[in-house]
Amino acid sequence: MASVVAFHAHPDDEALLTGGTLARMAAEGHRVVIVVATDGCMDEADQVRLDELRASAEVLGAQRVVHLGYADSGHGPLLYDDPSDRPRFARADVTEAAERLAEVLRAERADLLLSYDPNGGYGHRDHVKVHHVAARAAEMTGVRVLEATMPQEPVKRLLRILPGFEEPEVYSPRSAITHRYDVRRYARQKQAALAAHRSQLSGSGRTASLFATMARLPLPVFGALFGREWFVERRDQLR
Repeated sequence: MASVVAFHAHPDDEALLTGGTLARMAAEGHRVVIVVATDGCMDEADQVRLDELRASAEVLGAQRVVHLGYADSGHGPLLYDDPSDRPRFARADVTEAAERLAEVLRAERADLLLSYDPNGGYGHRDHVKVHHVAARAAEMTGVRVLEATMPQEPVKRLLRILPGFEEPEVYSPRSAITHRYDVRRYARQKQAALAAHRSQLSGSGRTASLFATMARLPLPVFGALFGREWFVERRDQLR
């Protein structure tokens, strides 16, 4: 059986981008480890987000959770100063962060590393940094990499009709996607993992509203909408 390490930027990303795939791998007997670069906190460290991540990981069948020790960098033009107890991930040295990840990969004798595409999905600075750090860690260890993504064409069509949205470079073209997984059988676990992030379901912001809606969807609807996951295998590893 394989050892799979899923590297994510923040708690909750593991459920949104790879939850079905991780649940499937765990159900098939593979060892699944979730690594997050940040604890999801903008200010002083708070264990709430990491505790929610552990609850999500248990639902998905992951056997270990690791935090690399960085703070959330936030999304938007302003990069705030570092909290007093840890640096923001956006300011981390790529090689240093990659070595922290590589230590986990070596300890787990990882066969596969899941990360993000070059756009970091939708351009969040921490997600883009995950891409670069994972690529460097792969160079250090020789591990195979699959980068989580979505087909960008339907996402761009949706953004064009939403008021106030520009059309950024998001996700990956269909032609670049190398792996497509039907994970509808694991929709229950994916939705439950998302719901485990309780702190992200409350509030009045757009993200909280989206999370709350997803968590409340009838399971067949959730599976139909979110029961597929996509990955790009790094081109320099393809044979």
